[in-house]
Amino acid sequence: MEQYQKDFISFIIDIGALKFGEFTLKSGRISPYFFNAGAFNTGEHIAKLGDFYANAIQSYKLDFDVLFGPAYKGIPLATSVAIALNNTFNKNVAYSFNRKEAKKHGEGGNIVGAELKGDILIIDDVITAGTAILESIDIINNNNAKVKNALVMLDRQERGRSKESAIQELENKFNIKIFSIINLSHLINYLKQDFDKDLVKRIEAYNKLYSINQ
Repeated sequence: MEQYQKDFISFIIDIGALKFGEFTLKSGRISPYFFNAGAFNTGEHIAKLGDFYANAIQSYKLDFDVLFGPAYKGIPLATSVAIALNNTFNKNVAYSFNRKEAKKHGEGGNIVGAELKGDILIIDDVITAGTAILESIDIINNNNAKVKNALVMLDRQERGRSKESAIQELENKFNIKIFSIINLSHLINYLKQDFDKDLVKRIEAYNKLYSINQ
C-alpha cells in the first residue's frame, strides 16, 4: 500500500466519511462499515480529494485525453482533480461534465467544459449499482469518444446479485478498467495496524461472506 493510500484512509476516518458500527445497506446486508461521500463538504476536503485522485492517476499511470465527471457528484471531483494535476504534477488536462437536462439556449447541449474526444477517464465517488458510470458511457459514446478507464474512491470488493461486483460487471461488459484510490483489502490491512481487533474481525467476517474473492 502506498503512502497516499494510507493518508487517504486516515483522512476519511478523521472527517467521518468512513464510519464503523452496524449499518443496513440498500442490499439489506448488515455492514460493519459505511462510506458516506456526502461528508466531503468543505473546500479543504475537496482540495485534498483532488490530491488523492491525482496521486492515484500518477501511481496507476493512467493516460487519457479528457477527465469526465458525471453530474452531480462527479462535477466537483473532476474539477478538483484537474486542479491537483496542474498544481502538483504540472499536467494541464482538459475536463468536462454533463448537465442532467440539456441546455436549450446559448451554446446548448448537455456537456460543459472540454469537448469529449479521444480517450476519456471518468471520475466518480463510489460505485454501488453503476448507474452514473452507465449514463456516462452512453454520453461519451454518443459524442464519438471512448471510455478508457474510470477512477473511484473506494472499491468494496463486494459481490452484487451475481458472483461479480458492480465494478467487475461494468469492466467485463464495456471492456474498461475501473481503478480505485483504495479497496477493502487496503482498509483491512490499515486497520490491523492500530485499530480494535474486534472491529477488524467483524470486517473480515463480512468480507468472507460477500467478497468477490471468496
